[in-house]
Amino acid sequence: MERDGVERLLGEAGVDSRRLRHALMLLCDGQWWSLADLVRETATSRRAIEGLLREVELERSGERFRVPLMHSGDYQAMLALTPPPADPVAHLLPHYEHVLERLQELIAKAPRARHVLDHVSATPETVLRRALLLGTRFWLPGARVLCVGDHDLTSLALRLVHPEAEVTVADIDERILAYLDDQGLGVHTRWADLRLGLPASARGHDLAITDPPYTPEGIGLFVARAVEGLKDDGRVLLAYGASERTPALALKVQNELSALNLAYEAIYPDFNRYFGAEAIGSAADLYILRPTSKTRPAVAARLDRLATAIYTQGPQAIESVPKQAGGPPHAAAADADLLVGDWPKDLPQPRVKLTTWLAKPYAASVRRVAVALPAGLEAALPRVLLATRAEHVRVLPAEPASLPVPVRDVLADVYDLTADAHTLEAARLPQPDGDAAQVLRRILDHGHAKLANTWREALIAVARAQGATLTKNDARALIRQSAPWSEGVTPLEEPLHRLAALPAAVAETVARLSTTT
Repeated sequence: MERDGVERLLGEAGVDSRRLRHALMLLCDGQWWSLADLVRETATSRRAIEGLLREVELERSGERFRVPLMHSGDYQAMLALTPPPADPVAHLLPHYEHVLERLQELIAKAPRARHVLDHVSATPETVLRRALLLGTRFWLPGARVLCVGDHDLTSLALRLVHPEAEVTVADIDERILAYLDDQGLGVHTRWADLRLGLPASARGHDLAITDPPYTPEGIGLFVARAVEGLKDDGRVLLAYGASERTPALALKVQNELSALNLAYEAIYPDFNRYFGAEAIGSAADLYILRPTSKTRPAVAARLDRLATAIYTQGPQAIESVPKQAGGPPHAAAADADLLVGDWPKDLPQPRVKLTTWLAKPYAASVRRVAVALPAGLEAALPRVLLATRAEHVRVLPAEPASLPVPVRDVLADVYDLTADAHTLEAARLPQPDGDAAQVLRRILDHGHAKLANTWREALIAVARAQGATLTKNDARALIRQSAPWSEGVTPLEEPLHRLAALPAAVAETVARLSTTT
C-alpha cells in the first residue's frame, strides 16, 4: 500500500518529482535522518517532504527515521540514481577544511538570529562556498567587496579565503558589526538601515553580495542598495529562494529585479543552504546580476518610492498596519523650527525627509527640531540626534521612548536626555572644558563630516592653542595609531561600539600631542 501511495505522489509531481526521488533515495541508504536535515539536503519544502513521509513505511529512532533496510528494495525503481546538479565549487572544498572548521566556530559563537530582521542562518559550508565561487568567477586580488547585510558572516569567509580582497559590511544589527570587528580579520564595518540609505563610504565596490528578506519589497530594496554600492562594471550576487510550490512568489521577486534593468549572468540552483527556512526547502538559489546602462536610473526610481515595510515579521512586516510616531503630533511640533519625517500636512513648519536628514546636513541653522520616528527604525535614533547641531531635538518614537545604556553613553557628551511615554527630549549641552573633551565634541558636532578629517583639524587647533605646531601628516599618524577604523567614515556611519570607543581614542591622541609637537 505504501508503494502505491509513493507512486501516486511521484506521478503527481511529474518532472519535479526528482526532488522527492532524491529524498526517497536518502531514506533508503541506511542513514538516519531528521526532518530538517532531509529538507536541507534535498532542497525540498518541508510540506513536500512531510507528504512523502506519510506514504513511506519508516522505522524511527527518537526524532530520526529511515526506510527499513528490508523494504528499501521496494522503492528501487523510484529512486533518483544520479546525483543532483553539480556544485560548481565542490572540488575545492577538500582544500579548505581548515577554513570550514574556523567558520563553524565563528558561526556557532555569532549573535543569535533576530526574527524581526528575517534572519535565517546559512550553513558554514554555504558561506565558504560563496567565498570560493567569488574567487573562481572573479579576480579578487585588490578587489573591493560589499556585503549588504551579513548575518551569515560571508565577510569573514571572504577574508579567510581571499585576504587580498577588501571587504566592507553594511548592516543594521549592531551586534553583528561588533562581532565582525572583534574577529580582527580586517573587515570594514558600517552601520546602515538600508531603508534610510547606504553610507557614502560603502560605495565604489567591484562586487556586492546580499541575502535579504525574501519579500519582493526586501529583495528590491537590498539589490537597489547593492547597485548603489557598485562601480559601473560591478556585479551583484543575490541569494533568494522560494518553495517549488510557489512559483508566483518567485515571479514577483524576479519582476522586482527586472524593473531594475539587471542582466542575469547566472543562476545556481539551491546553492545556499540554511538552518531553518524549511518552507522553502532550507535552500536558496544564487543569482549573479549585472547592471546595465539603464540600471542606475531604475534604481533611483525604485528608491524614490521606498517603503519601510520589507520584512515578514515584526513592526516592519509587509502585512502589518503601519504604526506612526506616538504622542499628539501638533503639540509636539508647536515650538519646532523644523519637522523631520512624516507629520500632519496642516503643520506650517518646513520639513525634511528622514532619509535626507541622515544623508546630508540641513542647509539652514535651526534651534528646535521635532522628529517623527516610525516603528522599526529605532536603531537610527543616535544617528538622527547626531545629524544636527540644533539646541533642542524632540523625537516622537512609535513605541514608548527608551534609550539603551550604550546609546545614552554615546550621546552623553552632546545631549542632556529625558524621556516620557511618548517623547524623547534632547537638549544640547554647552561646549565642554578640556582639550580631549573639546576634540570629541567637535567630532560629534559634525556628524556628516569625515570623522578622521574633523579629528585631525581639532588636534591641530589644540596644538596651536598650546603654542606648538602639528602638521596634518603628524595628526593623521596620531589618529591612525589610536583609531585606524576612523578613516573615510562619518560618525553617522560608524557602528555604535566604535562611537563608544571614540572618547578613549581621542584622549589618547591628545595625550600624545606633547611627544609629537
